[in-house]
Amino acid sequence: MTRLEYTFKTDTLFKMLFVKYPDLLKQLVAVLLGIKYDSIEQFIITNPEMPPESLGDKFCRLDINMVVDGQRVDLEIQVNDEGDYPERSLYYWAREFSTGLSEGKGYSELPRTIIINIIAFELFDCKEFHSEFQALEVTRHTQLTDKMSLHYYELPKLPDSINASNNKELWLKLFKAETEEELANIEALEVPIMSAAVQAYRHVATSSEFREIARLRSKARHDEAQALNNARREERAKLQGVIDEQAALIAELQAQLGKK
Repeated sequence: MTRLEYTFKTDTLFKMLFVKYPDLLKQLVAVLLGIKYDSIEQFIITNPEMPPESLGDKFCRLDINMVVDGQRVDLEIQVNDEGDYPERSLYYWAREFSTGLSEGKGYSELPRTIIINIIAFELFDCKEFHSEFQALEVTRHTQLTDKMSLHYYELPKLPDSINASNNKELWLKLFKAETEEELANIEALEVPIMSAAVQAYRHVATSSEFREIARLRSKARHDEAQALNNARREERAKLQGVIDEQAALIAELQAQLGKK
């Protein structure tokens, strides 16, 4: 098995790929939200930039913000489970929702705000790979408002088999793929949109532009890890100094007590 150097889950590749190929992004969002591609009249990427100077920021999110027929949609990839992901995604929903009100507008004009999370770990205690959360009354399940929607797609829960007629599973299989063989298996199905997505992936992954951004991202993370290790060493050295000082004081006290 030949492991991919970069995958659809690589945040820099994910962002560059779908910004460069917005029609693929539109196809993906339509499938994940369960709407017809041809029904989408307005589709705008509102944060296409990926400034090199921000790649080293610890809190840099390489998500994609969109306006889809008046709705605010945020698509994000998360590889590692850091233990607070539900709260994190709810925070991002709240931030997107709260900034959607233009000056002088009423609350009823706040746009529907949707967060789509593709995650490479299991988050919920269920067998389904797709979960959608809305604001509902806890016993009657009456919807408070239709303006909140959070989708979670858990890649480890995808079925092992590949269903060529299920576009949602096919897209998620691309994100789950870790090897050349897995991509080849998807290409072999000869589903046009999947073939186009793989070709776009290969084009971006081998481009000098992406390689430079990936290098900067990798360097920034290495520098951050090195700085953290240095800080830990300094803290350990300080702690050891305190321990040594206390040990010396104890030894001195024991010596004085011995003389008495």
